[in-house]
Amino acid sequence: MLYSMKDVCEQTGMTYEALKFYCNQGLVPHVKRDAGNRRVFDERDLAWIQGLGCLKRCGLSIREMRHYVQLCLAGAASIPERKEMLARRRKALLEEIELLNGAVDYIDRKQQFYDDVQAGRTPYVSNLLTEE
Repeated sequence: MLYSMKDVCEQTGMTYEALKFYCNQGLVPHVKRDAGNRRVFDERDLAWIQGLGCLKRCGLSIREMRHYVQLCLAGAASIPERKEMLARRRKALLEEIELLNGAVDYIDRKQQFYDDVQAGRTPYVSNLLTEE
């Protein structure tokens, strides 16, 4: 089965402009065209494009994704380099998750403080206001 750009966008959540940009940047190799010269995609393309969306959400730049595509096109010999690339990104994501968890903890503490102040269990204190 072949999918149009619109079909792929609906299935991946990617915008039409983003998909067109990815194609133009060489991130979707071997793009096929229909009789009207419109891009069409098969199941393998769709799976690849979904993977690109994940790589983007993981924080890879277009340059890094382009390099990843080239490595994939090089075949199994490039698997060690691809694994290392993904391992570095995974480590960075885990560090980012740790920072985000710290931010959520801060918000939770502030919310509890505000609840306690509103309930009269804790006096209001601010780092920005001086007591008179």
